[in-house]
Amino acid sequence: MSDLILHHYPQSPFAEKARLMLGFKGLAWHSVMIPAAMPKPDLTALTGGYRRTPVMQVGADIYCDTALIARRLEREKATPALFPEGREAAACGLAQFADQVLFQHAVAINFQPHGLAARFAGAPEAMIKGFMADRKALFSGGTASRLETEVALAQWPALMSRLETQLQRDGDYLLGNEACIADFAHYHPLWFVAGNAAVASALDGYPAVKAWMARMADIGHGSFTALDAAEAIRIAHDSTPESMPATDFVSPSGLSQGQAVTVSAVDYGTDPVTGSLVHEDAEEIVIAREDARAGQLQVHFPRFGFRLVRA
Repeated sequence: MSDLILHHYPQSPFAEKARLMLGFKGLAWHSVMIPAAMPKPDLTALTGGYRRTPVMQVGADIYCDTALIARRLEREKATPALFPEGREAAACGLAQFADQVLFQHAVAINFQPHGLAARFAGAPEAMIKGFMADRKALFSGGTASRLETEVALAQWPALMSRLETQLQRDGDYLLGNEACIADFAHYHPLWFVAGNAAVASALDGYPAVKAWMARMADIGHGSFTALDAAEAIRIAHDSTPESMPATDFVSPSGLSQGQAVTVSAVDYGTDPVTGSLVHEDAEEIVIAREDARAGQLQVHFPRFGFRLVRA
């Protein structure tokens, strides 16, 4: 198999989720740094327009969204399991809630004026304005909207108290004595809060949560080496996309292999990616596309949270 390449930047919460999952699996990987804001020409050469962070590359196959990256890592190495046998629905449901609801609360808490001042301390004003404009554009055209700070602050004690109670009573992790996808999804929004000294007090008063966060942080990021973006693109160009397994899955949209389609996120970062449909199953959508720099590629998306239509 080709090496695992993660396209990310250090401050991204979802990238931290992916880095920890790689560490959990004990996998070696390559690290490609990408900009925090658009434009991202090297990344979009691979994805066809998808701009959210992180993206994982395996040769000429490009995996978008940490929900699908987790499934690809499970295929790479079955144990320890991100999706515990017999509790797959519970684990996925908890992870989805955290990635959507808990994450939006963490962003709203971080983006309070004093939180922004601390996070961007010493940064040029033009860079700060550019970042904020980029994040505003990120939410344009999708179903998600930014959570008001007052609402996030008012609801935060409910979210944290539930998590505290669960961790006090039911083992070291959210579904027992081993970490799973639910833990990684809950950790990264709280990591985002904890990493900003101006708002980290939002975690005070929850000792079980803090102890759990320490256990999660101890997992680490595994073994990785830096890789240049141009080299990642060369690897994609020189690789052959993987063969997809045969399936009897019936497309709910009535689509067939080879049709020109467009895939886009539903909630935010809705930049469309166009290609020909290669594969569908209950969890994954795969399209083929060609890039002048990266060559023949397959771009993989999770089914949930993404829109698939005829081009």
